[in-house]
Amino acid sequence: MDQNLIKRIMEAALLASTQPLSIAQLAELLADTEDGPLPTAGVAQALQALQDDCADRGVELVELASGYRYQVRSDVHPWVARLWTERQTRYTRATLETLALIAYRQPVTRGEIEQVRGVAVSSNIIRALEEREWIRVVGHRDVPGKPALFGTTRTFLDYFGLRRLDELPPLAELKEIGELEPQLPFEPRDINESPGPMAVGGIAAEGNPDHTDAEDDPHGDEPADDTNTASHAIDQMDDRGPLEEDDAAMASSELDK
Repeated sequence: MDQNLIKRIMEAALLASTQPLSIAQLAELLADTEDGPLPTAGVAQALQALQDDCADRGVELVELASGYRYQVRSDVHPWVARLWTERQTRYTRATLETLALIAYRQPVTRGEIEQVRGVAVSSNIIRALEEREWIRVVGHRDVPGKPALFGTTRTFLDYFGLRRLDELPPLAELKEIGELEPQLPFEPRDINESPGPMAVGGIAAEGNPDHTDAEDDPHGDEPADDTNTASHAIDQMDDRGPLEEDDAAMASSELDK
């Protein structure tokens, strides 16, 4: 088959597909009834040619976890985004913190997430992330109760434009994002104002230990109003160090399935 025709067919297929296409899928698509699937080397060559053709265009051909897709370049995205008038989904702070903990500490149990955040994780948050197919159960921890281990999916990587988990931004970069800081400034307390409840020894009493994210709507318009900010969660993740080797291996093997 002519190489120019191969490139045109692949370009049309990538533009028509609603999902990224892998090299194997493209090779099968170009299969000849006599010669069988096109060799992967020929597919890779055509993909490289298509990427080169996009050098000065408003779209680019990128490789993701699930394959290749065309997408709008970031420098022209603000104008193209005007085509979509529907309201964008905004997730609560609790939902984003939970997703961040799963992404950076996977595989991780619900209890381990709660230990870092300091509050119970709402079932609605876990359900919403599973419905978006951003997380899934990748196994069970070998401890009493066999708690489920959560990890991210290929859909999660595709959505955020990543090929592998090691392409996630370092935690140090996330700490510098202003949106992770508290949204509302604190007013200075009047010296004549009576202090809050005090515990034995003059130490301020803690908040309600039974507080949960149960009231949080994962798709709410405003961030969840809890005392544990995303930056606090990231600090604790950073202090805990890198993933354990066996956990990292399990997450990588599950993602490849």
